[in-house]
Amino acid sequence: MDIYKTIIIGGGPAGLAAAIYTGRARLRTLVLEKVATGGQLLLTDYVENYPGILQTEGGRLMETFLEQAQKFGAELAYGEVHDLRPNADGYEIVTGEETYHTLSIIVATGSSHRHIGVPGEKELWGKGVSVCATCDGAFFKDQIVAVIGGGDSALTEAIFLKNLCRQVYIIHRRDELRAEQILQERAIAASNISFCWNTVLEEIVGEKEVTSVRVKNVKTGERSEIALSAVFVAIGMTPNSGFLRPLVKLDENGFVLATHQMATSAPGIFVAGDVRSASYRQIATSVGDGVTAAMSVELWLENSGLIPALK
Repeated sequence: MDIYKTIIIGGGPAGLAAAIYTGRARLRTLVLEKVATGGQLLLTDYVENYPGILQTEGGRLMETFLEQAQKFGAELAYGEVHDLRPNADGYEIVTGEETYHTLSIIVATGSSHRHIGVPGEKELWGKGVSVCATCDGAFFKDQIVAVIGGGDSALTEAIFLKNLCRQVYIIHRRDELRAEQILQERAIAASNISFCWNTVLEEIVGEKEVTSVRVKNVKTGERSEIALSAVFVAIGMTPNSGFLRPLVKLDENGFVLATHQMATSAPGIFVAGDVRSASYRQIATSVGDGVTAAMSVELWLENSGLIPALK
């Protein structure tokens, strides 16, 4: 039976950083990615907060991560995990077409964009409703658009869109932002970004494409309609952790609970990046998680006496 020393589920910053370190430790490593290596960074226009790099494209940075991981021997395969179960040698990971065997696992599956669930969102998805300004913003050049949310993701989207669109509305249910200060300063300084405070989205209107949104002020109860061409949803993330139940303990929101060494409640299963509970969801912290998880895997294998089994 072909057994890996570790399988890393997820090929974003956390997973590829872990692969670099497990590869350097000469642990036979497989990175198992669902769609494309890079994770959420593939949707990021540019990166300017990763130490040592002044500015680069998200996709280009991830290409470098992958090249470095493969340089140290990490293998790459594609497939969505349908089942994960323990066996006598460690764990079996089952995808649609393959079953992989490994002594240890690093879960770095990240998280997915959360949806609002209002009328019109599903019906107009891809017809003016989006979660990615860098992917779809160019379709709405010189038009009026809205961003839903008040965190880092929402303001990053709005700041990108302000260079393309005539007017950008930020619709936020609170009267203050949660985003980092530099993003707040940039958004507030932009002449074509307007804030709809204490406001929630109730409906996205349109037949073949978005034509307006209906909103409600949560303090006054006043309802109004804003004519626009696109809605970019940026209200947070949902962890990609469903396949781990009930093997690994999760928090109330589905994020994986772990120690400072990235160990989960299941022996030999570690976690890294955005899927971890209490993660700051930044590239640098995800990379740190991945490195920590990789080093913890090596130590766990040594202490378990499992490394010599594959030499």
